[in-house]
Amino acid sequence: MTHRRLLLAAALCAALPVAALAQAWPDAKPITLIVPYTAGGSVDVNARLVATRLGERLKQSVVIENVSGAGGAIGVAKAVHAAPDGYTLVVGPDSAIAIGKLVNPAAFRFDPLKDLAPVGLLNTAPMVLVARPGLEAQTYADFVKLAKAKPGQYDYATSGVGTVLQLAMELLKERSGIFVTHVPYRGGAQIATNVIGDQVDLAMLVSTSAIPHVNGKRLKALGITGTKRLAALPNVPAFDEMPGLKGYDMVSWTGIFAPAKTPPALVQHINQELNAVLREDAVRSKLVEQGALPGSGTPEAFSRFVQTEYARNQKIVQSANIKE
Repeated sequence: MTHRRLLLAAALCAALPVAALAQAWPDAKPITLIVPYTAGGSVDVNARLVATRLGERLKQSVVIENVSGAGGAIGVAKAVHAAPDGYTLVVGPDSAIAIGKLVNPAAFRFDPLKDLAPVGLLNTAPMVLVARPGLEAQTYADFVKLAKAKPGQYDYATSGVGTVLQLAMELLKERSGIFVTHVPYRGGAQIATNVIGDQVDLAMLVSTSAIPHVNGKRLKALGITGTKRLAALPNVPAFDEMPGLKGYDMVSWTGIFAPAKTPPALVQHINQELNAVLREDAVRSKLVEQGALPGSGTPEAFSRFVQTEYARNQKIVQSANIKE
C-alpha cells in the first residue's frame, strides 16, 4: 500500500462509525499479532488463546509472530514502526511497556506512552512471594523479623532486572523497612527449582507459576501482591491485609497495543471484539485456571491504567536505583 493510499485508508477508517468499520475491515489481509517473546511462555500461550477466537470473530486469520529479544524491546519496536492500518498488533506485557524504558533506555528507544495506541487489557495476574521449605518463617511477619535481625543475609530471586517481579519486591522491602538481596535469573524456569532446593531464600513469582508449587507443598507462600486473595490459594493473605501494607497492590499484566496513529474507530472496534472474546466462558476459565483474571474496559480506560502503572513504576525504579 502506498503512503497516499495508507493515508486515505486511515482517513476513511476514522470517518466510519464502528458498525460500518466492522464491514470494511479486515479484508483479505491477515492480522499479525506480535508476541515479543519466544513461543511457549505464558505471554505466548495466552496470546494464542485469544488470537484464535479473535480471528474467528473477525472472520480473518490472526497470525502470531514471535519476535523476541532485549526484554521485549525488539518485538514492541517492530509494532511501533508498523503501518497504523489495524493489521499489526502487539501483545505488550508490563515489563516491556511500563518498565523497560525506565531501566534500560538504550534498548527501549521508543516512548510507550506516545508511540503505541492501547487497545485493551488482556489479563492481570497477582504475584506470590514464596519461601524455601527450610526458611524459619511461616508468615511474612515472621520473615520481616528475620530480615531485620540479619539485614542483607537473605536473598530473593526473580526472572530478571527491571521485571515487575523485582519492582513488586522492592516496593515491599521499602514499605517493610527491610534489606534483602536481589538474585536475578535469566528467565524463570530455574527459579522454583532453586528455591525448592533451599538454594535461594525467597522468590517473587507470577501466580500462574507459584500456585502448583504452593498447593503441592513444595514452597511456602508468604503473601499475594494483589488486594484480594486468590481462589486457588484461599489461605494465603494479600499484602494489603497486613499491618503497615494497606494499599499495597501490584499485578503483572498484559495488553494489546497498535501503532500510535491507528484510527481511533479501528482501535475501538478491535477493543470491542477483544472484550467479547474475554467474556467467553472457555477463555475466562482457561485464564482463571492459570491464576489470571481476564481484562475488560475501553481503550481510554486501558490508556489511563498504563499511564498510572508507568508513573508508579518510575518512582520505584528511582527509589531502588534499578538499572539494567
